[in-house]
Amino acid sequence: MLRGRVQNFHPTAGFLLFAACFAPASAFGADAQKAFTAPFEAAGELTPRNRIDELVFAHWKELGIQPANLCSDSVFLRRAWLDATGTLPTAQQASEFLASHDPNKRAALIDQLLERDEFADYWAMKWSDLLRVKAEFPIELWPNAAQAYYHWIHDSLRQNKPYDQFVREMLTASGSNFREAPVNFYRAMQNRQPAGIAQTVALTFMGVRTEKWPAARLAQMAAFFSAVGYKHTDEWKEEIVFFDRGKAVPSLLTFPDGTPARLQPDQDPREAFAGWLLAPGNPWFAHNIANRVWYWLLGRGIVQEPDDIRADNPPENAKLLAWLENELVASHYDVRHVFRLILNSTTYQLSPIPRAERTVAAAHFASYPLRRLDAEVLIDALDQITGTSEAYTSAIPEPYTFMPDFQRAISLPDGSIGSSFLDLFGHPARDTGLESERNNRASDAQRLHMLNSTHVQRKLQQGPKLAAMMRDIKNPRELVSQLYLTILSRYPTDDEWKVMAAHSQSGAPKGRDAVVDLGWGLINSSEFLYRH
Repeated sequence: MLRGRVQNFHPTAGFLLFAACFAPASAFGADAQKAFTAPFEAAGELTPRNRIDELVFAHWKELGIQPANLCSDSVFLRRAWLDATGTLPTAQQASEFLASHDPNKRAALIDQLLERDEFADYWAMKWSDLLRVKAEFPIELWPNAAQAYYHWIHDSLRQNKPYDQFVREMLTASGSNFREAPVNFYRAMQNRQPAGIAQTVALTFMGVRTEKWPAARLAQMAAFFSAVGYKHTDEWKEEIVFFDRGKAVPSLLTFPDGTPARLQPDQDPREAFAGWLLAPGNPWFAHNIANRVWYWLLGRGIVQEPDDIRADNPPENAKLLAWLENELVASHYDVRHVFRLILNSTTYQLSPIPRAERTVAAAHFASYPLRRLDAEVLIDALDQITGTSEAYTSAIPEPYTFMPDFQRAISLPDGSIGSSFLDLFGHPARDTGLESERNNRASDAQRLHMLNSTHVQRKLQQGPKLAAMMRDIKNPRELVSQLYLTILSRYPTDDEWKVMAAHSQSGAPKGRDAVVDLGWGLINSSEFLYRH
């Protein structure tokens, strides 16, 4: 049993090397620094690749901040796959990328990732967090409506639907929760009163917490949603969302920026609000989504927190955020275009090892931030590595909540469907739509689960993918390289080969047990558990 060998196990050099990244570079001598950073950094001067870099580099110069070095190809490969698709590259994909001498291979990889099915899967998960796609309490969409809503979100992302159209369809939706999926936006909130709807709209599409607004301002915005009606039908759990003309709506309304809105006779006030919100000059709409995309890819918003935009919480780099907003509008709200700009920037491709003080580097995007993998991404990675699967269930099983074998966690269509692993590793409850609902902070219970649980041990010991790898690859050195490519998306370093050679001479387990032990060590390394 692995648990019986924990105390005798010699950690791989990969674990030791990446653990060193959490300490300041000054803690090591020059030779040690070179050894520690070798797998993670590339040689060469930093050069701007696009306007993002010009604005960020100028900001560093103003503040006297020294940025990190460029990340290595192996780090970029793994980072781009995880950030764009929530998925690890396969060993073959990793080896092909690392072997390529094409100077444009990073840009080519980005283009490929943005077109993969996993891109839509992963970002449908992220949007489902924000839009509270959850069948059961306290959101209570019901399973079939949650499924319809999720698939509409997924299809919109797969088709690269313009972001303003995506939002307009939700804000102006009417019809059955089963047949007109976007109407579930008005059902997926705990408070369906006009003020509650206004608060949800502001949080989701403006990045604003209206709890800090004057009461009169919130009341003015709430009036645009005062005629939203709900009614049930004879079909079980079906609900119609509609413009209730029987409800009184003021003829003169005021938008959140203080400008007046005059409605046409019998006009749905939601249409007037959507027209104001989605206009190119709106002070919140493009600002919010540009900031969120930056937050999703760089781990910190230009305005931080990303859903707390207000006058006394200014952007860290106002020129950068303004340029991203303009690019989004000019591209006709093509959010994938903004992804491509950020992913191709030198700023995004920096090493995770800061050369400035860590908190300063984080605040000004002068190094890539270390972030633990999302719960769903982590379990999918373990299943991909080992060839195993998980059982996902709902607290209240219904026909729509039974998941097939080898269901990926990033493509679960309903926040009520989960597992004990997802609960332990902090997947969001989807009750509020706040980014902070997702908890990626490491805990002792998580470390113990990875180190010592029968759940993880069985995946390693019984997983068909590792068994096939050991059966098909007879050369021990090739087998170790394949394991590294599968788990860490890179080859072992010279220092790691030395550690493993010494380990093999120390009476350590041989054959299959040695491979399982090495796999166990790698998946418990910070290099595996964290985005870097």
